[in-house]
Amino acid sequence: MSDIEINKVDSVDIKVICDRGLAKEMSDYFTFAVPNHQYTPAYKNKLWDGQIRLYNIHTQKMYYGLLDYVLKFAAERKYSVTNNCLPTTSIISEKDVRQYVKEIIKPMSGGNTIKPHDHQINAITHAINKERCLLLSPTGSGKSLIIYTLIRYYESIVNDKKILIVVPTTGLVSQMYNDFRDYSSKNKWDVESNCHTIFSGQDKQTNKKVFISTWQSIHKLPAKYFEQFGAVFGDECHLFKAKSLTNIMSQLKDCPYRVGTTGTLDDSQTHKLVIEGLFGRVFNVTTTKHLIDKNLLSKLDIDCLNLQYNINDIQEVKRIPYQDEIKWIIGNEKRNTFITNLCCGIKGNTLLLFNYVELHGIPLYESIKKACPDKKVFMIHGGTETDQREEIRHIMDNEENAILVASYGTCSTGINIKNIHNIIFSSPSKSVIRVLQSIGRGLRISDTKDSVKLYDISDNLQYKKYINHTMKHFNERIKIYNKENFSYEIIKIRL
Repeated sequence: MSDIEINKVDSVDIKVICDRGLAKEMSDYFTFAVPNHQYTPAYKNKLWDGQIRLYNIHTQKMYYGLLDYVLKFAAERKYSVTNNCLPTTSIISEKDVRQYVKEIIKPMSGGNTIKPHDHQINAITHAINKERCLLLSPTGSGKSLIIYTLIRYYESIVNDKKILIVVPTTGLVSQMYNDFRDYSSKNKWDVESNCHTIFSGQDKQTNKKVFISTWQSIHKLPAKYFEQFGAVFGDECHLFKAKSLTNIMSQLKDCPYRVGTTGTLDDSQTHKLVIEGLFGRVFNVTTTKHLIDKNLLSKLDIDCLNLQYNINDIQEVKRIPYQDEIKWIIGNEKRNTFITNLCCGIKGNTLLLFNYVELHGIPLYESIKKACPDKKVFMIHGGTETDQREEIRHIMDNEENAILVASYGTCSTGINIKNIHNIIFSSPSKSVIRVLQSIGRGLRISDTKDSVKLYDISDNLQYKKYINHTMKHFNERIKIYNKENFSYEIIKIRL
């Protein structure tokens, strides 16, 4: 008899059967501290210990996507295993996928036939053969074509069941639908007949084969609703609220085909393992640097504008709490004037990203609009309607010297504007996901550009050995640039 027996429960869970002592050991192995848990009300009120446990010692269940990690756990400790969840064997080659895309899918873009890149073919092949996976591929790598090809493939595989595509924003619902319409513009697969979009109170049921929905629209629906799906895709799945993503994916009990896509994951092991558990193991499709080197994305040039303050300013904010420092920085008149002048002075279409709508975004928008009468200036934030966002996106793609003032939340993911020449980080951030996704907004190649300039604004309010909060964030961004092999220059500017 084996030390560990692994059985499939359904498409969501496996059951890892072992004795009590080994189960405790496994529970400890799959228990992780949630980042920043000490700031949550539940932890402060002693209702939660700040840990997430991926193996339930009582039910002996855990997410199916963590099967490989269980096998690794057993191998490291030399425990014997009976694995009744046999892995999927390879059923299709890259050559087969190329032929399928060429003869059946026949994708178009702007009325022209397109040929998928090697990394896209590789990702499609991997997803089909593994059945469940998490595709890690940066902005501009063509994830929507990968998803489109896979849904066309899965149409015949899931038989009478349907396909669910879940995205984080209403903008991405429209964008995905329009991308599919573009890809199928000259073949017999009609998007209007096959795809149904769900957001902003639209009907959640249809006879169409493919559902494209925001997670917000469906995460509270009953289990019965999810019985109709045989395949699920989670696009930009790193942005889903953890509990909502878990609710959706855990309802899909008989849905064996699961593909998550994301441009990046944060450095938290907890974050990675939860998403892998719900979809499958991470597969690195390609990198931003590789796509730039292959001329598939625009060249990236980063100017780190390190603002230097006088001693009076430094003394005013020395050792104040993080939120107070943020308020001081975004309300600083000299700093905002500098940003306004930067927007007016640089050529090409500019994307200015901010964090706080009322405190920072609107004042910057008004200031820039007044100071740059010769430029078209737009603003997008969480309250901007989907149709209006699409209209602004279309206008920006046809302008040469416009400015879009946008919140990180709406533009780091969900707005696909090819014609961006400059990006300005006006608010500090240390999030790997936010930084890389925001950079990705400007990396798409267009007829008017082959490079993009990033202006990363930071605030040096250091005093002797004390390093202010947002300067620490800047140091974290530098680590990201180094890890991604991005070239950058640090330029000190005295306000």
